[in-house]
Amino acid sequence: MISRKLYFQIVFRVLLIVSLAVAIGWAVATNGSLVFVLICLLLEIILVRNLIWYLNTVNRKLYAFLESVQNNDTTLFFPDDLTGRPIQELYSGLNKVNKQIQKLKIDNQQREQYFQTLLEHVATGIVTYNSRGFVVHANSAAKKLMSLNVLTHIAQIERINRDLFQSVKNIKPFEQTHVTVITKEGTVELLLKATSFKIKDDELILLSIQDIRNELDEKELDSWMKLIRVLMHEIMNSVAPITSLSESLSSFFTKDGRSVLPEELDQQTILKTMRGLNVIREQGSGLMQFVESYRNLTRLPNPDKKRFRIADLINRIKVLYSSLENSNNVQLSISVNPPDLELFADENQISQVLINLLKNALEAINAKPDSRIHISAEIAFNNRTEISVADNGPGIPNEMIEQIFVPFFTTRPNGSGIGLSLSRQIMRLHGGSLQVKSTPNKETTFRLLF
Repeated sequence: MISRKLYFQIVFRVLLIVSLAVAIGWAVATNGSLVFVLICLLLEIILVRNLIWYLNTVNRKLYAFLESVQNNDTTLFFPDDLTGRPIQELYSGLNKVNKQIQKLKIDNQQREQYFQTLLEHVATGIVTYNSRGFVVHANSAAKKLMSLNVLTHIAQIERINRDLFQSVKNIKPFEQTHVTVITKEGTVELLLKATSFKIKDDELILLSIQDIRNELDEKELDSWMKLIRVLMHEIMNSVAPITSLSESLSSFFTKDGRSVLPEELDQQTILKTMRGLNVIREQGSGLMQFVESYRNLTRLPNPDKKRFRIADLINRIKVLYSSLENSNNVQLSISVNPPDLELFADENQISQVLINLLKNALEAINAKPDSRIHISAEIAFNNRTEISVADNGPGIPNEMIEQIFVPFFTTRPNGSGIGLSLSRQIMRLHGGSLQVKSTPNKETTFRLLF
């Protein structure tokens, strides 16, 4: 409605100007009255100036309105009690738009204040910073976890803890890392997770910081309880027969509360004693091997990391696989994508993990018809290198998924129970993880995530 009336005013003035111009032309062509020509010319000038003034008035107000919007100024107000109806309606419309912008601005400020308050109340630390390291926002939890009163640049973290600064500086979007920080209040275990997003042309990093000390303590306590139960089970299995056998052997050499005389011993008693002592020696040797296995598990050396092609590693594993029992009866397939995929790790330790997984897969399949094992290496969805070993064996029951990584837990009569726990420990030393997913009677997949 406003634009139509403005058009009408402009068109009306233009038509008057054109009409006067035609009248002046007609008067000049017909040698009309000079006075008439001068009057028409004067009116022409007045109308042209009026049109220019009218257009400039509208343009100036529109320009002022747009400039105030650009400068985020919503205090501009246009008087809407003018006599000119088109201008009055224009001003009224601009005031309505301005009020709507004011309302949106207030809503945004309230929403921003709500999220600011929400961030301040969460226990997780939240830090947002740009590619140059300047901090856009850091909530109280983040500053408290890092023992900082003010955080305007991530370089300030270096004064508190260099390891924490390096972790924050080097973390990439969609990655997570764990760092131990020693503060005045004690040791804090921090889990850092990062993601990225863009605002205008600037890429921002959103970093979440969590104190996982309690969770780690609970996990550690749970692990110790599982380990103690397994140790007690294994030790009791070894010591109980020794105790029972020792009592039986002792009964051979006591009679009526006294020690038997040498002449009272017969050949059968001596033979039973020798067999019993051999059993005690074997049980003791087994217990010593068990303890030695535990020592090997706790003395795992730090990985000697080097860059190598995964295809070369798997080809080497393939040669070793052919020497394993029942390997001829199980089809082994391999895929590496891309073919030149590389890994920065200890090649010997990763080879040890893969061989252990292949042994477990072969024993699980147990020469089942149409048995298969597949080794694959690829870049996972989160840009992490992944090597997986999958078999179509009987699978692992859900209740045993976590127990299989407990040291010395085994379901095989001749198993040591340290292979998977040793493999997981190797992956942790590499900063990665060993995960398992199993569907009973269909497939079991162990994934090495780096």
